[in-house]
This record gives sequence, C-alpha cells and structure tokens, in this order.
Amino acid sequence: MKYFLLKQVVEYLKENAHIIKLIKRIDNNIIIIEFNNNNTLYFDMTKGQSLIYKKKDRANAKKDYNAPFDVLLQKRFTNSKIEYINIYNEDKVINIKVNSSSSYKKLTTILQLEFTGKHTNIIILDEDRVVLEALRHVDEFSSSRIVKTGHKLDEIPRQKFQFVQGHEENIEEYLYKVYETKEQNFLDNLKKQKIVGIQKKLKKLKDLIDSLPQKEKLTEESNLLYKNASIILSNLHSIKPYQKTLETNDYEGNKIKIELQSSMNASTYSNELFKKAKRLKQKALNISIEKSSLMQKYEFLLKMKSNVQKCTNIDELEFLLPKKQKNQTKTVKQQNYENFFFNGYKIMLGRNERENIYLLKNSKASDFWFHLKDRTSCHVIVQNSKKTIPDEVIVKAAQLCAKFSVEFSGNYLIDYTQRRNVKIQSGSNVLYNPYTTIEVDI
Repeated sequence: MKYFLLKQVVEYLKENAHIIKLIKRIDNNIIIIEFNNNNTLYFDMTKGQSLIYKKKDRANAKKDYNAPFDVLLQKRFTNSKIEYINIYNEDKVINIKVNSSSSYKKLTTILQLEFTGKHTNIIILDEDRVVLEALRHVDEFSSSRIVKTGHKLDEIPRQKFQFVQGHEENIEEYLYKVYETKEQNFLDNLKKQKIVGIQKKLKKLKDLIDSLPQKEKLTEESNLLYKNASIILSNLHSIKPYQKTLETNDYEGNKIKIELQSSMNASTYSNELFKKAKRLKQKALNISIEKSSLMQKYEFLLKMKSNVQKCTNIDELEFLLPKKQKNQTKTVKQQNYENFFFNGYKIMLGRNERENIYLLKNSKASDFWFHLKDRTSCHVIVQNSKKTIPDEVIVKAAQLCAKFSVEFSGNYLIDYTQRRNVKIQSGSNVLYNPYTTIEVDI
C-alpha cells in the first residue's frame, strides 16, 4: 500500500478512532479491528500485497485462531483506549499505542503494522519496543533484522528512494473500493480456476463418450453373427469335419461364404457364435444406457460451468464448488446425487432421472423436496429432522433447483413440501399436496 495512502488512513483514524472494541485474526494474514462507533477496518498483511480496506458487511472468520499471537492480540487490545496512532519513523509502518486495564495493572502496548513488501508483518511491542509476539517470527538465520519474542525490535533500514506523493479526496470511499477491487480480482481468478477444473472433466467425459462403440455397429455385427450361426446350424449335415469354409446360400438366396473354426466342430462353433452375438446385443443395449448416463453428466457439468460464470460473489462460488480440505479423502463409492452444504444443511440434487428416483426413494419423510412448478426439472432434497427449515435454506435450495433445470436466467416458480407429502407415480413422476410455492430469480 502506498505511503501517502497510509498517512491518510492514519489521519482518518486519528479523527474517528479512540477505542479498540474488538480485534482478531479472521484469515491467515488478515486482522479485523473494530474501533468505536462500529467503525471497522480490515488489515490484509499478505507479503507483497498488504492492504487496508473497509466492507459494508462483516466478514466471517475462516476458522478460530488460537496461536500465542492471537491470544495476546485480543488480551492486550480488545476494549483498549488508544493513546496515539501515527506513521512510525516516516516509513510504511503504522503504530497504534493503547492502554488497557487488567485486574493487576495498567498495560501499555504498541501494535506495529509494517507494510514493507516481502517483510510485511504485525508485531506486538511493549513500551520499550521489545517484541511480545508477532504474526511472523524472523530468526537471525533468515534476516539481519530479528523479530523474536523477548528481543528488542531493530529499526527498519531506511530506504534511499522517495515515496510517491498523492492524495485521495475521500479516503473512506477509497477503502471501500479497495475491498471491491480485491474481491472482484479474487473472484475472477477463482472462477478461472474452477472453470479450468470443469473443462478438464468435460474433456475427459467427451473423450469417453467418443470412444464408446456405436450401438448401430454393434447391433449390425450381432445380427450377422446370429445369421451365420443359424446358417451353420441348418447345414450341419453337409459340413465335413476337416472343412474350413462353408459356401452356401443365405435365407434370401444370396451366395455367402462363412469361415469355420478348425479347432472345434461345426455345432460347437455355431453355439459360440450365438453366445458372441448375444453378448454384442447386450453390449449394444448397455452402450446406449452408458452413453445416456455420460451425456447427462456432461450436460450437468455444462450447467455447472454456466452457473460458475454467473457467480457474483465468493460465497456463491464456494457453495457450488467448495474448496477440498487437505485431509479430505477421495470417496471410492460413486455418489448417486450431487450434494451441497449451506448453513449446516445438506442439499442433494438429482442430475438425471435415475438420481431423481434414488433421492425420492432414499429421503426421509421429514426432508424437504423441491421441484420446478408445472414443468420438468431436477429433484432437490434438503435433509431435515424438524417440521421447518430456515427461509434462507429454502431460497438456496429453490435457486439450486432452478439453476440446474433451466437454460436461461429469469424468475421461476418452485414448489416445495416435506417428502411425506410426495407420492411416487412411476419413475420420477410424482403427485404432491399440500405444498408451498416460492419465486426465485436466477
């Protein structure tokens, strides 16, 4: 972050910040500081990309951080009175000095925020500038400037170059824009990553579909084997044991030549041809089913890609394609539906008729069922053990149902009810009553 912007932020805080009500780490490199009057700033201390920003809604912590740094940060600065905020040593460093009262004595602590490129850091200091804790500890083997608990902090070597001068008319508006730009860039990059992953899966499915034998060719080959086997069987009386070929007429009177197998007699060979013809016929039937299943998966991924491209925020994107945990093991068993998680609820979506049927048959009476009103759609089930589910979960499930059932954006009506009210007619066709209808925009 540029030096002149840091100076403006400090001047802004001098006017608007007198107390630190709350301070905590919400991501690996991000801390949130809530000053008096609910004035909240975010400090992203990522190496080489440090930023200060504001956002309109409160960001949730990715996890609970309980390292010694986090414990001391909250102990020394939560509900503390700010003594001063300034730019330290005319460098890209902000110092916030606070006083906090404990049951024993009054404590004075300095929060040093260093926006210094690859050496960016957050350091907690006492009055004598001795390091109490730090976001990043630096030993003598890593740098000439040591950042270690109990060690007096060395000054940052002075830079020879001059900082760029400038001025923002409204620093508060600028801080909101910083977040919007940061979020948009992150969203764009994340979208690209997710779409690349989807494209790989699409290519794999396409190659698999293209490599499948054609049903017509298999059927034609099966019919020819049936025909040859039948002709051999009807000519058994005239075939000699040593005969290598059978020259005769087919059932239409056309002259044909059939190769015989010298290692077995004509009767056994005829039976082998019948068996092979039957396998090819079954394979042709299965190929049709397999191709249909692969095509449905392909179409689902195309819809997923389209929905990812339409995402307007990170939460929406992470809901559709959540980040896999490092210790997450691959599930060997094939899933009979696509699942999503929202606010502690599991939402299941059928990607084809077979999966819709599976969901209908395996859901509980208390689960909630969703479907597009008066038209074909995927079936969506929300796992539930109570009489109701939260409104936000209803909206999310209804949107999901619409997004993976239609091709175009717009307003759609979704019916929903508990699974106990849904009666299966045939396949995935159902009758349901009573029900509620909700309109969603996608």
